[in-house]
Amino acid sequence: MNHSDDILQSLKRQVEMLPLSPGVYQFVDKNGTIIYVGKAKSLRRRVSSYFVQSRDHSAKVRVMVKQIVEIRHIVVGSEQDALLLENSLIKSLQPRYNILLKDDKTYPWIVVRKEPFPRVQSTRRLVRDGSQYYGPYGSISAQHALLEFIREVIPLRTCKLNLSPSAIARGRYSVCLQYHLGNCKAPCIGAQSEQEYAQSISLVQSILKGDLRPVRRHIEQEMMRAAEELRFEAAQRCKSRLAALDNYQSRSVIVSARIVDCDVFSLLVDDDVAYCNFLRLRHGSIVAVQTVRMSTGVDTADEDLLSAAISHIVETIAGELSREVIVPVMPTAALLFDGVTFTIPKRGEKAELLEFSLKSARIYRAEAMKNLEIKNPERHTERLMNAMQKELHLSHQPRHIECFDNSNLQGTNPVASCVVFRDGKPSRKEYRHFNIKEVVGIDDFASMREIVRRRYSRLLDEGAELPDLIIVDGGKGQLSSAYGVLCELGIAGRVPIVGLAKRIEEIFFPDDPMPYYLSRTGEPLKVVCHIRDEAHRFGITFHRQKRSKAFIDSELSHIPGIGEKSVTALMRHFRTLSAVRAASEQQLAEVVGAAKARAIIEYFS
Repeated sequence: MNHSDDILQSLKRQVEMLPLSPGVYQFVDKNGTIIYVGKAKSLRRRVSSYFVQSRDHSAKVRVMVKQIVEIRHIVVGSEQDALLLENSLIKSLQPRYNILLKDDKTYPWIVVRKEPFPRVQSTRRLVRDGSQYYGPYGSISAQHALLEFIREVIPLRTCKLNLSPSAIARGRYSVCLQYHLGNCKAPCIGAQSEQEYAQSISLVQSILKGDLRPVRRHIEQEMMRAAEELRFEAAQRCKSRLAALDNYQSRSVIVSARIVDCDVFSLLVDDDVAYCNFLRLRHGSIVAVQTVRMSTGVDTADEDLLSAAISHIVETIAGELSREVIVPVMPTAALLFDGVTFTIPKRGEKAELLEFSLKSARIYRAEAMKNLEIKNPERHTERLMNAMQKELHLSHQPRHIECFDNSNLQGTNPVASCVVFRDGKPSRKEYRHFNIKEVVGIDDFASMREIVRRRYSRLLDEGAELPDLIIVDGGKGQLSSAYGVLCELGIAGRVPIVGLAKRIEEIFFPDDPMPYYLSRTGEPLKVVCHIRDEAHRFGITFHRQKRSKAFIDSELSHIPGIGEKSVTALMRHFRTLSAVRAASEQQLAEVVGAAKARAIIEYFS
């Protein structure tokens, strides 16, 4: 563990003195800083597991253990109490190796202000002043669309005036343009009572909760009343508001007709970062969405990550959970929420809701990765290379990758391509085409042996840099052919090589008959797919060019009196076979002479 003998002996004694009771333990480094807080059903058994040499320990755990000089503990009465205390200590201490929430995105909310004649506004700041907040919304456009709809169907004030009873009584205010447009009922001059305005706010709150039925009933009743009283302009305004209601309802995100009210949490875990997406459904519609990002800490199970994210969202956003919560795994904090049923769906609408939430998390992650790539490209590259090294079981980062692909059509014009990627991005100036020279007919294995031998024999002769990883587009057979050449050249131990199967998430390693499956949600799979697609595209393009040239050459060479030099002259001048066909006899004669021009015209006519 790289501890001094004195520290190691001291830690062993501290572990032996720990009780078997449930509790919370803390690891302290040489500076007296608490670097990790954990809970345990049995303190001694849990803590001792960190100091046993095990291949199951991650690199982070091994690094953390090397820094421990002291172990502190707190005994509690139950495992549930240990969970509560652990959450509290992590929030207050923010230990380096624990799950740390990193939600740096400020989402838009809709706030109903706590004031006389409340305003309904957009905000990104949550202030605990008694106002009611609804959201958060996944995008500012979705929030603005909802606000515009509310203002279209319910007359509300938008001014900043102080509408206290005493201010209105003084009679200092006058009506504004919004009153004349029918968008406000002028509470500023006492034309609308506070009770009537409160009814409008109640309708707004119904909309924000996803229930449009009270609003529809209210507008229909108002329209009928106006028609009976022969106020046809007012009736027409109500009819326009009903049309706006129908239009909004047709565009709103109704995700389920049968699942009315529930909360959904999904979890997306990368190497050292996790993303938890939260969806809230009311009356079958999505009324809130947010994704939080967190560092995974060390030795952290998905259940603990989900538990931390749910606790954070409940405290800062949701307020309280719905009676039913849909989750991918059972969170460790499930027992702390009385009256809440946690469901792990396997199929049906609930599973579709979970997948919908997971898709939102993937979109958030893609945006975060793109922002990181723009703001800090070096850090993004380092992160990507570390992920590829871990996923592909390499001894060092694959900064320089080369990928080979064969292309042929029924054995004609066999070619191959080699594409080069550096730091996860294509280096197109280093791409190479290969004409297959030694192999006759269709023999992909022999073709692969030829191009790999030609490529790396040349690099060795020139003393050029060898790649950090070779990818062969093909299964075990193609991989064996290429690996055999590397062994002959004496570089098999210096350059790792893998084969990419037809099922894109499967890769093969030399001397291993079983495929290895890449994570479908990880970044390494995306990079490998990009490399394979580039090699395929580059090879196919070259193959098509060769086939096209061979077809043109063979077509023109069939004309009596037209030899290789004439074909070259014609193609150099006219560029395409169709242009040769369309040329006049005089135009052809200027290139190959009158006799050959006449022969070409007669041949194509």
